[in-house]
Amino acid sequence: MNDKYKNKYRIETTRLNGWDYGKNGYYFVTICTKDRIPYFGSVVNGKVELSEIGKIAFDELQKTPDIRIDMNVKLGECVIMPNHIHCIIMIGENEYNTIRRDAMHCVSTNIAMRGDEYRDAMHCNKFGRDAMHCVSTTTNKFGPQSKNLPSIIRGFKSAVTKRAKIINPNFSWQPNYYEHIIRDEKSFKTISEYIINNPLKWNEDKYYER
Repeated sequence: MNDKYKNKYRIETTRLNGWDYGKNGYYFVTICTKDRIPYFGSVVNGKVELSEIGKIAFDELQKTPDIRIDMNVKLGECVIMPNHIHCIIMIGENEYNTIRRDAMHCVSTNIAMRGDEYRDAMHCNKFGRDAMHCVSTTTNKFGPQSKNLPSIIRGFKSAVTKRAKIINPNFSWQPNYYEHIIRDEKSFKTISEYIINNPLKWNEDKYYER
């Protein structure tokens, strides 16, 4: 998942092909600073002592649910580490993922319909040509670049960068991030515990840098 390329660290995304990242669900996200530089602070006796930039990152992270209220976003366990952030981001049912889901349901229903069933359904603007138009419009308006997990991360990183560069002009993020779709309660609990205990096990962490 992580490697060195041209002497610089890179995080490979594990984004699942075909998955709608605007879909309601639980996502475990890890975001690193460029070259894993500890802009956010240090760990002392198992506790994170945030720098001024670390406090900015914490502040912007806490703002996320209010900024993304239209997406019904909530935060699970989160931690600001010296050179990375772990957080569980929850996207709930909202108008955007409901529109996408309903539009795709209409198209799949149309494919299965034949004869009179299809003609009877034409009165509903969720079927037939109107359904295809609905999918097209939805994709254009709420497609891969908006109202989804990548847009949340992009907005967060941008807000932190704008404020952090006032303190340190060299501040920068790794261009990508790591994410994992949490599919069951067991995984949710395991990941939550990992995040909580991350400062206590900092010296053993794969992101640890002296």
